[in-house]
Amino acid sequence: MKDIAIKFKNYLIINMKIIIVGATGTMGRHLATAFEKEHEIVRVASGGGDIQTDITSLESIENLFEQTGPFDALVSTAGPSYVGPWKKMTDKEFRKGIEGKLMGQVNLVLIGQRYIKPKGSFTLIAGALTIDPQLNFSNAAAANGAIEAFVRAAAIELEDGIRINAVSPTVIEDSPQYFPYFPGEVPVTMKQLEYGFRKSVFGANTGQVIRPY
Repeated sequence: MKDIAIKFKNYLIINMKIIIVGATGTMGRHLATAFEKEHEIVRVASGGGDIQTDITSLESIENLFEQTGPFDALVSTAGPSYVGPWKKMTDKEFRKGIEGKLMGQVNLVLIGQRYIKPKGSFTLIAGALTIDPQLNFSNAAAANGAIEAFVRAAAIELEDGIRINAVSPTVIEDSPQYFPYFPGEVPVTMKQLEYGFRKSVFGANTGQVIRPY
């Protein structure tokens, strides 16, 4: 039985090339550290990391994939949005989340699909604000909802066995600066968050919104 277990474990652990966008942030750092034990990790961020990329720029995203070449999985934990009261929000401020968190991640997929290997996967970041809105986060809630819809729709058109999912956490334990904005919410632990991303990257599901809480 021991020999069978070892063979089974070795069968499951296949070295993958995983791009983590937002790798210098709280979520990205944790995931990169967890995944690099068994896989090749390419850390991508707007500043720092292995490759610097501005996800609001199509040229910058194209340059990213030209540098990485073919890859097995892309994980995004990036995407700026505007935080502030709805009543005072301007068109420019609202576009921050649309052009950053939404289109930035959508374009990672639209361009990345030309570079990803067959049976690869994309994992995007959404958030619980879609179904549990909080004050001052209408911009992020709108972007999150669009990301979830995009994932469901893209899943039925991606070819070559390529999968796509979104992970949608509530406030996370390692970001206490956001706790006052989420009164009464039980923070997602970093391990819960990690398991959510593992389900998407290493599992078989596609078109899913994974809520790790």
